[in-house]
Amino acid sequence: MPPNASTSKLPAVTADEAEIEKLLSREASAFQREVEVERILKAFKLNPYDILDIDETATAEAVKKRYKQISLFIHPDKCSHARAPEAFDILKKAESELSDEKKREELDAVIRQARNVLLKSINLPTTISDDDARIRELVPPYKVRLRAQSKELLIDEEVRRRKAVKMNLANEGLEARKKDEEVAMKKRKAEDDKAWEENREQRVDSWRSFASNSSRKKKKQKIAILG
Repeated sequence: MPPNASTSKLPAVTADEAEIEKLLSREASAFQREVEVERILKAFKLNPYDILDIDETATAEAVKKRYKQISLFIHPDKCSHARAPEAFDILKKAESELSDEKKREELDAVIRQARNVLLKSINLPTTISDDDARIRELVPPYKVRLRAQSKELLIDEEVRRRKAVKMNLANEGLEARKKDEEVAMKKRKAEDDKAWEENREQRVDSWRSFASNSSRKKKKQKIAILG
């Protein structure tokens, strides 16, 4: 080392300072965990991509990797946020939906539709690449617009789904009432038949008594006429 070179060194970190740095780092990490929990809780629940904060083009492996990273970061055992368990469940559901090929295909179909609607609304061809300068220069950004348009269509889909479920339940309820009425009708008929059989002897006796009385009256009338 040249004689005139500076030989000054950074002051040694004391044990107290190291402990303070460690504490601050821990507090910063805890704060970041709580921020991530809040982000998940505020994310649009019908869009798993939004919950995982991952691009729609992500591979299945990338989805799993992203889920693992966030789930470890906000795990209730490591995060003191009161709603960390809820955020963890939301995250798990999002990963599960994206891991289900059929559900992901349905979601991607809605997002493709949203993309077409968005591009047409700004007079751009639907065949345009996402890397095109016209896409990159959009304000607000293209991704923000696409998420907003996707949200609108996903809400419409959810409303239709709920209406269909409600209608099915109503139809099932109607069918159930019809079956209950049929059962009640059969039960009443069975009770009526039973009562009819139980009163059969009584009806026969009543008829015999009636027939006997009628016969006597006719005989009396005949005698009266002859007399």
